[in-house]
Amino acid sequence: MGGGPAGRAVAAACGARGLRTTLLDPTPDRPWRNTYGAWVDELPAELPGAVTAARANGRVIGQHEHDVGWHYATLDTAALRAHLDEQLAAGGVRVGRGRGVAVRPRGLRRTVWLGDGGTVDASVVIDAGGHRQPLARREPGSTRAEQTAVGVVVDESTAAPLVSAGDALFMDWRPDHGEAGWPTFLYGIPLGGGAVLLEETSLARRPGLPLPVLRARLDRRLAHHGIAVSAYEPQERVRFPVDTPRHPSRWALGFGAAAPLVHPASGYSVAAALRLAPAVAAAIEAGLPDGPSAAHAAGQQALWPAAARAVHALRHRGLEALLRMPPDAVPGFFDTFFELPAQHRWAYLTAREDLTATFAAMLALLPPTDWSTRRRLLGSVRYRPSR
Repeated sequence: MGGGPAGRAVAAACGARGLRTTLLDPTPDRPWRNTYGAWVDELPAELPGAVTAARANGRVIGQHEHDVGWHYATLDTAALRAHLDEQLAAGGVRVGRGRGVAVRPRGLRRTVWLGDGGTVDASVVIDAGGHRQPLARREPGSTRAEQTAVGVVVDESTAAPLVSAGDALFMDWRPDHGEAGWPTFLYGIPLGGGAVLLEETSLARRPGLPLPVLRARLDRRLAHHGIAVSAYEPQERVRFPVDTPRHPSRWALGFGAAAPLVHPASGYSVAAALRLAPAVAAAIEAGLPDGPSAAHAAGQQALWPAAARAVHALRHRGLEALLRMPPDAVPGFFDTFFELPAQHRWAYLTAREDLTATFAAMLALLPPTDWSTRRRLLGSVRYRPSR
């Protein structure tokens, strides 16, 4: 259930293993409008080169400027979609229209109820319906911490005062928007074909910083750098939670943002989904001879081994610490993070199953920070979600 990059990737991986697979989405043919990015070395090696629209050297600006030391890739969403659709066709995956609203066991199998009143039976059901987890059947809970952003697409010459040719501005925390309060940063990345996305971003806030606030800050930031944009420039608006609870997974296996695979410190999930899809499909195939429940459990274990669950919990502790920092302390905190040795930064941002490396990265943040920040980092182990 769900035809975004994660749903298509795992459905294609199941089809490639000879599993009879159906992919359902409310609008399966709708083009993808979001911008997807990842560090180049995060992407699966077998992904065709055409899927990468642009790659550039990563830079970060806090109170100081940092060369991240890795290359950042922006994906060509149309090429990624075409690649995954080719794989779906090659694996004989049936693609149809449908919106799942509930899933329950029926005998040894599972039944998905659809929004139009129909049903679909399957041995294994994968909920790839995004952060709303449509098959989770959750009661309304506390307010989620959200990443929000507003951006405009301009040509590279217009963006040059902020984003140099060959660079990707992963974060620019300078308060060039001239507004006090919750900290935001500029995310400026090449999209390929001479286009650059300039996006004012609130990394995480509970609830998310309103989009009109971000648009006003973006306009003031660009004006500060002498960049004029018209009302006709293509725009992007972003809002999604970064602290979605793990999918209950009793009758449906969460995947992609529904798992959730969203990293609370960056908001990224697509590269992780593309990498994990073959392993999850292989586990499901291996478990099927012992029945649907065994196949579901095998897929769950492939997705959430003990180390991945522990890393997930640690990352969320880090998110709670960040949410409690004074606004003026946030840029300096990211200076400290991006001054860490590369192995620590890489582990925290990408190593979802390496508990030792993640813990070492978090410990490495303590000595360089002041006592106030250190106290918040250490206190995060006992924090409940902030208001």
